[in-house]
Order: sequence, then C-alpha cells, then structure tokens
Amino acid sequence: MHPNEEILEQFYSAFQNHNPLKMTACYHKNVEFSDPAFGNIKGDRARAMWFMLIERGGDDLKVTYSDIQANDYNGSAKWTATYKFGPEKRTVVNHVVGTFYFQNGKILQHTDHFDLSKWARQALGFKGFLLGKTKFLKLKIQQQSSAALSRYLRAMRSIEEDAV
Repeated sequence: MHPNEEILEQFYSAFQNHNPLKMTACYHKNVEFSDPAFGNIKGDRARAMWFMLIERGGDDLKVTYSDIQANDYNGSAKWTATYKFGPEKRTVVNHVVGTFYFQNGKILQHTDHFDLSKWARQALGFKGFLLGKTKFLKLKIQQQSSAALSRYLRAMRSIEEDAV
C-alpha cells in the first residue's frame, strides 16, 4: 500500500470510529477543505468541522468507505455517511467522493464531491425537493454551515479559556 493510501485509510478509519483527533492528524497544518455544504474552509476551521460533524452525528452517524487510491501527489476515496439531520431527525444517506492532494505525508487539499440537491431532499424534505437545485439554496446551506461552525469554534474556545 502506498504511504498516501495509508493516510487515507487512517483518515476514514478514524472517521468510522468517531475519532476526529486522529482524522485531523492526517491533515497538513495549512489544509484546505471544500464541499458543497461548507464551501471552502482552511486550517483550524477545516479541522473543527470534523469535530462538530462527529459530535452532532453521535451514535447515529455511520460511515463506510472504499476504493482508496493514492500516489505521491494525489488520491481519492468513496465514502458514505448515514445520519439524522435537523430537528425533524430526517435520515440522510450521503454518497461522497473525496479527492486529495498530499504534501510531506499529510493531506494538503481535501475536496468532497456529492449531489447537494439529493442531500437537500433528504435533509430538508419538501423544501429541499423544491429548492435543491437552486444557487439560492446552496448559498443558504453554506451560510448556515459557516455560522454553525463559527458558533462551534466560539464554544470550543470558551471551554479552553475556562480550563486555563
């Protein structure tokens, strides 16, 4: 197995086992992450996103992965997350293809590709069905994801400050 395939195996195994600390240890300090729901985020925000998603998913979050491939520069993997979303606890099954660029044995760029309109139908119900293919809904989802991540980071910093 190529060393960068091992990194992806560690990353997804940690995700499957709800271990964001081990996941984010696979990331370069200047990591850049992108997906349809969060848009482009970097560094600590990208790392915090995994902590938030795993915490929110709780025991309902199930992750499977396959088709890990990598060489000296880039790689890819397929993965599926199943979880409950929102106040209505709608079941979402999200099929994702992750693409990666590596630097010095770490993930420097990570892009997750998935069908946002399919996600919206599952997560948001009829509203997602009606608006799922619109740029308006994509921007609204990204704004809400960014705001949730900012609140999560503030709460984490508050806990850290209280511990000092």
